[in-house]
Amino acid sequence: MPDLDLSNPQGVYKAAIFLLTMGDEFTTKVFQHLSEHEIKVVSSTMAKIKHIPGEAVENIMNEVEEKMAIVQAGLNIPVEEFLKKVIFQSMPNDKAEKLYEEIMKQLYPSTFQKLSSLEPKVIVNFLKNEHPQTIAVILSHLDPVFAADILGALPENLQSNVMLRIAQLDKISPDIVAEIDKVLEDELFSVEMSDAKKVGGAEKVAEILNNVDKNLEESVLEKIESASSNLAEEIRKLMFKFEDLIGLDNTAIIQILKEISTDDLKMSLKAVSDELKFKFFSNMSERASQMLKEDLEIMGPVRLKDVENAQQSIIKTAKRLEQEGKIILASKGGGEEFV
Repeated sequence: MPDLDLSNPQGVYKAAIFLLTMGDEFTTKVFQHLSEHEIKVVSSTMAKIKHIPGEAVENIMNEVEEKMAIVQAGLNIPVEEFLKKVIFQSMPNDKAEKLYEEIMKQLYPSTFQKLSSLEPKVIVNFLKNEHPQTIAVILSHLDPVFAADILGALPENLQSNVMLRIAQLDKISPDIVAEIDKVLEDELFSVEMSDAKKVGGAEKVAEILNNVDKNLEESVLEKIESASSNLAEEIRKLMFKFEDLIGLDNTAIIQILKEISTDDLKMSLKAVSDELKFKFFSNMSERASQMLKEDLEIMGPVRLKDVENAQQSIIKTAKRLEQEGKIILASKGGGEEFV
């Protein structure tokens, strides 16, 4: 089935994208006011959407702002006040406050939220001529997976430089963020930051490098090590490797097994310790375990890159499960205690 062209959505697709953008809690409240047929139509449309272009989201949210401006003009009250009044009269205060904050965040997102709505290639074209320190601050504010995509597309001479600067970041003042905002003002709106915020450090570099391919990871770490061996070692300790799965409890391994493909698992176990293999085998049914062992025995030579890609896919799944609160990962360096 070909991908949908959602660059200029209309009708029910526009409604579906708006609800997906606003989040599940907001959508739940909207569904309470729709008929069963309307819910089915909108839900089925939402299910067809795999990717939403940033331009489409921006256009729809701009349309919402324009329509709310009309309401504002007609009622002669600020849009924020109008929304707050309607929402707080419609539901309990605790739910109304959460919903109102979510709507305001979507209608008036921060600079870095707006940046996240752009395609990586657009950001790369914009950033590649910027100072490495500016790039470091921007990447530090982005989701690690998204930042990894941007890092991989940056010129090679910038990659390690930017990662080193992120590792050395501690706190960033509102004044610096304001300066960066001026650089982005052609594409983004203003940013408001009342307090200094920790944005970088070795942990941030580890998160980003966990999402790039092996060659880029090693290249960046080597160059960071040449500048600071202690910093490189700290980053390595914080990075999560495939072998670190051995430290997970059985419940976490079972959760991961539910989410990954047999092909990825088989490929990823081609070059690991017997101990890690046993960790997976012991959390599978006897029949599934035996079949996997037999497949591994008869598997011929495979490319190391294919093994690494399969392992990286499983690590990403594990990290997603951690973000969803379903499992707990321990970094390579360990040190955390749980009770």
